Amino acid sequence: MAHIVVMGGGISGLATALFLARGAHDVTLFEQDATQPSGNLDEDFFGRPRPRVPQAVQPHALLGPARAVLRTRTPDVYAHLLRLGAWEQHEFDWFTEHPPYRPGDEDLVLVRLRRVVLETALRAAVHAHSNVRVESGAAVHGLVTEPGSGRAPRVTGVRFTGGQAAADLVVDATGRRSPVANWLAAAGARAPQTLTHRVGLAYACRWYRAHPGAMARTRLPHVPYTSAAPYALSIAFPSDNGLLGVALVCPVDDPTLPALRDPGIFDSLARLFPSSAAWLSHDPQPVGEVHVMAGLDNRWSPTADDAGPVVTGLVRVGDALVHTNPTLTQGISLALWAAARVAETAHDATRHEEFARSYDQWARTVLKPWFGLQVAADRDNERRLSAASGAPVDEETRQKAARFLCALEDPLVMRAWAQVRHMVRTPDEAFGSEDVRLRVERWLKGRTEGPRPPAGPPRDVWEAVVMARQATACGR
Repeated sequence: MAHIVVMGGGISGLATALFLARGAHDVTLFEQDATQPSGNLDEDFFGRPRPRVPQAVQPHALLGPARAVLRTRTPDVYAHLLRLGAWEQHEFDWFTEHPPYRPGDEDLVLVRLRRVVLETALRAAVHAHSNVRVESGAAVHGLVTEPGSGRAPRVTGVRFTGGQAAADLVVDATGRRSPVANWLAAAGARAPQTLTHRVGLAYACRWYRAHPGAMARTRLPHVPYTSAAPYALSIAFPSDNGLLGVALVCPVDDPTLPALRDPGIFDSLARLFPSSAAWLSHDPQPVGEVHVMAGLDNRWSPTADDAGPVVTGLVRVGDALVHTNPTLTQGISLALWAAARVAETAHDATRHEEFARSYDQWARTVLKPWFGLQVAADRDNERRLSAASGAPVDEETRQKAARFLCALEDPLVMRAWAQVRHMVRTPDEAFGSEDVRLRVERWLKGRTEGPRPPAGPPRDVWEAVVMARQATACGR
């Protein structure tokens, strides 16, 4: 049994602390935010300011891997979030009838919920454990280190507002703005080989509450959840307890981005996209303001380089280790995978060098490929935008663009698409099989133009809505 300090009380920190506690380890969890949630989902979601966690009010969903970790390790937590209003949606629900079953199909399930639902269920379970000590409002401001056996310093604890806490292992779950890199540099550690890919997208989101019965399974709109224009995306996120999130995504340097904070402009623009328009057609009640979030670069932040660990006694989980642009909704799955790995191997934490090497190798093998997938997807989007401006579309880009639209018609291709979405197989594995490849090629045959998802409005219509609403506001 080890004593482990977890820094950060978000999803990755709560999950890591919980998994460790159920492995009989003693855990101290430091949460900088002193504000205690009320336990009322809507009050905590809409009324509790969380400036250090801007993604908390953005739409979320759980992919199959996150669902599998929770059902396996903490079935009580999974049952709790379903009682709180989360619901399951199988990817094959798109079709009137599911295709013949194949092993693995049971994992192609999306869990619809807000982030606060998962946090609430995890927090309740953490606080129920006597071997977890939660330090709320206690900010960690440094690491306690000593020289290691090799070139890397060893972390032996943390410094916080109340003093110091010793630990056999420290887990950095402080998110994408983690201060740990600076603390390691101050301790004389080598700088790790961090990878950053600038995305340059901003997400504007607004929430709506549907009228009773409007989001019953039999009444869900039969439309893709995403619509695309050359300059923007609209994504609909049906969620828990009759709530619907709508996100408009555009480049951070789009001159109309500031206007999206205006609820009237946001509502008008969202109704111009087929995906969100279908969900808004029943006039759900808007709830709260428009929330804008940017600075979502893909970032891989390991604690090792080609020469080995730059530090021992410390590992990173969640966004502190791998942060991905949320368009593929991979973040929670990656975080729970890492939390589970720490819990599975923490009995070896006192073998400092061996533990650090093993964790880094696991992360590079299991997590990093999905970081690469998000980077590749973002670069494909950049090429798509270039093609919209007149650049020729190569055959590989055309094939990739066809996969989703073909999947909406062909259950076999839908299975391949869902396996990629739910991080079961890579795109090369899922779409490289002969039967899937031939079906996509047959679907494409005879289409002279590249396939396109449901289209958003022309740019001049978007700008006209913005200008008209702004003019109306100025004339009041």
